[in-house]
Formats: sequence, structure tokens, C-alpha cells
Amino acid sequence: MSTKIVTDSTADLSFEEAQQYGIHIIPLKIDLNGKTYLDRVDITPSEFMREMRKSEELPKTSQPSFGTFTELYERLTADGSEVLSIHCAGPLSGTVQTAQSAAHQFDGKVTVVDSLYISRGLAFQVIEASKLANLGKSIKEILHRIEEVRHHTRLFVVVDTLENLIKGGRIGKGRALIGSLLHIKPIAILKDGMYSPMANVRNYSQVIKHLVKNFKEDVDGKTIKGIGLAHADGMELATRLKEKLHELYENLEIKIVETTPIISTHTGSGAIGFTYFAE
Repeated sequence: MSTKIVTDSTADLSFEEAQQYGIHIIPLKIDLNGKTYLDRVDITPSEFMREMRKSEELPKTSQPSFGTFTELYERLTADGSEVLSIHCAGPLSGTVQTAQSAAHQFDGKVTVVDSLYISRGLAFQVIEASKLANLGKSIKEILHRIEEVRHHTRLFVVVDTLENLIKGGRIGKGRALIGSLLHIKPIAILKDGMYSPMANVRNYSQVIKHLVKNFKEDVDGKTIKGIGLAHADGMELATRLKEKLHELYENLEIKIVETTPIISTHTGSGAIGFTYFAE
């Protein structure tokens, strides 16, 4: 018997990380220009960004089906193992609710967790759970630890363009027009699975200054356990932020990854997610 870890494709985990830690990833779905794709299976983040730029309509995203979860859970529990299934924030996606419905079919052998995060914020919890599972820790012990990880994680999102927020109906056209004229770049923090606006700045330098200031104040006196940058065609900003962080903390290991189309559909091109875990 063992504990097997499942997550979804919004965790922004690489194939190599999934292989290294033995993590099972369920892909979300994207409808784009009349075709349906499985995230990172049928389309890469780079391919998606190219296709989205050509599209007049905003792509649609959807959670995995009930059957996809039950098939995987059945396979993983067949040898008597337990499953810990950790997923993207419930307020942002129906994925965790579908996983919970599927888990009811397995008499307590499947435990589902709402990470309240996406991208590398979700990945921190999943990787920590996998490390503990590989050490033979119990579900109870793993749940306690990932709750600590969640409590000490921060995730900031910076949007470069308001175009997708307009298409998705998340921002009014009048407000968007004013924002575009002023070259505003909104910064938000993800808290309890919901985006909360933090600041509006006008250029990359101000973005970096704001994020680094918050980071320094938050990690003062703490040990930095993990840090990650995810982007949607936002490599320039992500790289500049990484370089600034390295000026202050030269020994930090900072990964830059392409974020899932599930996220970039809503953020649009040029966005970044800045995540860290310190305690």
C-alpha cells in the first residue's frame, strides 16, 4: 500500500517534475476555434498563445469529466493504495468539485483537497505531498503539512493587457479603455482562491519594484522554501523580475515556466505569476 498523488494541469508542473516525484496529472480542456484540446497533451502553452492571438473569440476552458477522474482513481487504488488528489482553487474552476464527486465512489480511499491556488502555488503543495508520500507518511500527516505550505504561500498575478478581461466580461469596456490609455498594469494577489486587486502601475519597472518590496517585507526573518515564475508570453518581465531577485538573494533557485492555457485564457498575453513559499 502507498499514497499516490494526483493533481491537474493548472499546477504548471513540467513532465520531468511529474516523473521525478511520481505525480499523476489530469489535464483540463480548452475549446479554441472550434476544436477541443487537452491541456499540455494536445497543445502546448506556446502553441496555444499563437492560436489565441489569431482568434476573435475568447477560448473556453472546462474541467476534466467525472469519468476521467473515476478511471484514474480506479486504476490507482486497484492495488490497495490510497489517493490524495490536490487541485486548483475551487472559486476559479469546477475541477475540485468534480474530483470530490468522483472520490465518493471509492469508500474513503480517495481524499480530495482544494489547494486554493493555481500554477506554482498549487505545485508547491503537490510536490511537498509527493515527497512525504514517497517517505511513507500517512494521509493525515501529508494533509497537515500541505495546509502549512498553503498558509505560507503567496501568489501575485500581473496582467499586461486588458483585452482578455474585456472579452471574458470581467472588466467593463469603459474602465478598460481608461486603463489602456493610462497603460495600467494591474497587480492582484490570490487569496482564499480569489483574486484581490493590490495595485495599478504603469510600467515594468514599477511592477518589479512593487513585487520585490512586498516579497522582501514578507520573507524578512523567514526561510524561503520555494519560488517560481510562470508567464503567458511574458518572458521579458519574468526574466527582469528574476534578475532583480537574484541581485538581492543570489542563491535563490528560481524557475521560469510557461503557464497553462487555462490561466492565460483569462490573463491574456504578457502576464506573469510570481509565487513563493516561505516560513
